[in-house]
Formats: sequence, structure tokens, C-alpha cells
Amino acid sequence: MFKREIISTEDGSTTFFIPEWNESYHSKHGAIQEAYHVFIRNGLDLLKDKKEISLLEIGFGTGLNALISCLESDLSGQKVNYTGLEKYPISKEELNLLNYSKVLVEFNPELKLNEEITQNIHSQIMNSTWESFQEILSNFNLKKIQTDFLEFTFPENEFDLVYFDAFGARVQPELWTSDLFQKIYNSMKLNGIFTTYSSKGSVRRALLEVGFEVQKHPGPPGKREMLIARK
Repeated sequence: MFKREIISTEDGSTTFFIPEWNESYHSKHGAIQEAYHVFIRNGLDLLKDKKEISLLEIGFGTGLNALISCLESDLSGQKVNYTGLEKYPISKEELNLLNYSKVLVEFNPELKLNEEITQNIHSQIMNSTWESFQEILSNFNLKKIQTDFLEFTFPENEFDLVYFDAFGARVQPELWTSDLFQKIYNSMKLNGIFTTYSSKGSVRRALLEVGFEVQKHPGPPGKREMLIARK
């Protein structure tokens, strides 16, 4: 298990930094800004016309993407069945170091939530039982699975949307290969969307190799481009 240090990012939100890898869980230019740009605006929002979706996150981490997705689904009325995979869950002590509830209330006033309510939802997400679906809000069900991504048995034709939020290829190149992308591709429904912060040429080529249609889009603050792929 690696050491994690809490750091502040440029939008005021916190994240964890791993000194051993010189790698952070989120962009230092803004954890919440990155999550909204990559996974909501270029992911969840693209499926607004669906009343119910099945969503897979590779790299559950601090629960930030799940929290924002939960709040956004509550705002839109869309039902989301969210599966999050994570090999190294954070501890309750580490959870208390994160300030997403405070920053989110200021970042997106449309949510019309106060800090206490948002914090309670985040705590419920992070403290929910592993390995089975739990109702977080009436239209947001969450199942967290502690697993090595390379050993996980992916279901077939299950997911409408995939958030690929693994650590970067610099430190975990084995996660950014056609072998894993093929399993993810097979687990997705036709016209399903795969979104990631990465724009590396090797990642794009691996996604194309397994059958995805891939597009580059403008990236979040501090990053020129990102990738969206469709099955």
C-alpha cells in the first residue's frame, strides 16, 4: 500500500498525492473542475435523454465522481446505477480530510444544496457496503467493488457509460492497454460512451484497436485535450 498525502488543488478542492509515484488522484489545476469537465460534461450529460443508465467507474478513489454524478442525477431526475471499482480504498480518516462538500456548494449553485447535506451524501457513498448495490438517493444506486482491474470479471453488454479514471499510464501502463480496453468494450452496450482525461496517442490507438470510435475533445484546465470513445 502506498503513502497518500492530502493536497489542495487550484479550485480549492483537495485530493491525494502519492510521493512514491509523484502522482495525484486528480488534476492539481482543480479536482472538481476536472471531474465536471471530463466525466459530467463529456460523459453523463451526453446521455441526458436516457431515463436510466448503468455506469461503470474504473478508479473509484475519493468518490468525487460518484458524488457529483449522484448530485447531478438528483437534479435531472435520471436514474443511475453506478458501479465503482477500486483496489485501494481510502480510510475513514482520509475521507475526513476531503473538502468536496464545501467547494461543490460554491462551484455549482444549481445543485441548491448546503454543505451539510452534501457532506452527508459523500459520507454515505464512501461508507456504503461493498460488493452489493445500495440506495444512496432514490434515483442513485451504488455498488463498490474492491478489486484489481485486471482481474475483474466484466459483465457483457451492461454499461451505458464508463468513467476511466485510473492512475496515468506513466505509473500504471498496464491499465492503458488494448487487453483491458477490450474487456471494457465488451461490457458496454451499443452506443455506450467511454470518457477519460487522457489524450495520449498510445491510449487512442489502443481504443481504436478494440473497436471504439474515438474523438479528441478540449481538456479540463491545465490539459489541452482528452478522449471520448463510443462503441
